[in-house]
Amino acid sequence: MMHPLCVGIDVGTSAIKAVAVNQRGDAIASEVVEYDFETPAPGWAETDPEVWWKATCAVLRQLMRDPRVAGAPILSLGVSGQMHGLVLVDADNAPTGPALMWNDQRTDTVCLQAEREITAANIWQWTGNRMLSGFTAPKLLWLRAHAPERLHRARTLLLPKDFVRLRLTGAAHTDVSDASGTLLFDCANRCWSRTMCEALAVDTNLLPEVFESSTATSRVHAAGALATGLPIGTPVAAGAGDQAAQAVGTGIVNEGCIACTIGTSGVVFAPTNSWRPTDDGVLHAFCHAIPQRWHLMGVTLSAGGSLRWWRDTMCADLVARALMLQCDPYELMLAEAALVAPGCEGVTFLPYLCGERTPHADPHARGVFLGLSARTTRGHLTRAIIEGVICSLAEVMRLVQSTGASSTTLRLSGGGSKSPLIRSLITQACGMRSATVNQPHGAAYGSALLAGVSSGVWNSVEAATATLAEENRCAPIDGTREFEEIATRYASAYHALAPWFQECAAPSARHRN
Repeated sequence: MMHPLCVGIDVGTSAIKAVAVNQRGDAIASEVVEYDFETPAPGWAETDPEVWWKATCAVLRQLMRDPRVAGAPILSLGVSGQMHGLVLVDADNAPTGPALMWNDQRTDTVCLQAEREITAANIWQWTGNRMLSGFTAPKLLWLRAHAPERLHRARTLLLPKDFVRLRLTGAAHTDVSDASGTLLFDCANRCWSRTMCEALAVDTNLLPEVFESSTATSRVHAAGALATGLPIGTPVAAGAGDQAAQAVGTGIVNEGCIACTIGTSGVVFAPTNSWRPTDDGVLHAFCHAIPQRWHLMGVTLSAGGSLRWWRDTMCADLVARALMLQCDPYELMLAEAALVAPGCEGVTFLPYLCGERTPHADPHARGVFLGLSARTTRGHLTRAIIEGVICSLAEVMRLVQSTGASSTTLRLSGGGSKSPLIRSLITQACGMRSATVNQPHGAAYGSALLAGVSSGVWNSVEAATATLAEENRCAPIDGTREFEEIATRYASAYHALAPWFQECAAPSARHRN
């Protein structure tokens, strides 16, 4: 007889991942299905939510056919996904239009207007956060101004993972960690903020019911089972936003540890045992996926996303060669980068392909290469992209550490953490030891553990993460100043170009609006 399993899925920016986990906490099988998102104008990012649902069906059918999973009892399902996205569905649960994603930056004007009308101080007091263009509430205000018919037809507001849950179960639910990123949530009290909703004239009837992350809230219905291969009646846990789920999946559950995720975005994440938003709101302060825990978080919007853009636009020959060699194209890209000396002979990259969030809340910032010469090769540019992303994450780390957060080891995860080069650079840049963990499935794995807690496999998230162990330990090299010089050049480049970004954005914004 096959042993019971818990399944976790993560609705990512560019792919959905599913993982099956046994009662010992071992990930025994996983599947991935990739997709793209649309950029109909500079700074915009959208997806048809049905793309996520179709990918969910495909990835779960693949997982359920795996011999290690097929026939095993499925105890529960957990869901995680990209945060801040806005999905509006009508009375028939059909999307009223494309989902506006977390990296969509079109809302800067409505953010400024909201901060003037209800004041930035009130927004911070009610939510613990700033009115940033990537969050959900500003997207709702933008639609009210530019596509009111979509809002008029809407009956429910959902986050990306919760649209998938709706298709699976028929239930409009979310969790406290994902709701935190809407800017409509009272994170201190872990409930929707009626004060914030009233100030923004948001109808609270649009909002889904909210639960703690490890709570079983619904079950897979007949149509969801037919589409995915999951058994009818499988319990579904509330789950978590991708960063909180990623933290669970890497054992970052207690105050006194810090994580860095290098996925499409880059995130520095520090749990707290009490509600402690930063005074200026420069770091996000959200609910963690564990009751009575919160976290501080800073985000580099285009981390691995910068490398993916580079792969797709400038590395077609390496993609073709990787197909022949049956390896990952990133391996070949990073091999070229490894041949280049640190500092890239003066080449600097600013990774602001989708604007930036931390520490520069600048939706108008754009990606830039500086310092090109006749000696510059593709390897120089690839390494410059990596160094630029690491510089951005190191800036975020310094902000997190300035709050008093500390850790003996920085736990790394995400696709970027697979690279020895990237692990070495982030270790040097942050000046602290780093390590990965023995379960590399991140948010999908974390959502499976939350599902296991919801179904009684483990009695707490701490118990669920007890078997995680560190791997790929790396220590900073004493006496090197290389990265300090790279970081100084990087920081000065942004400050020099920030006025130019604003100047170039003005006519672009007029054209879009």
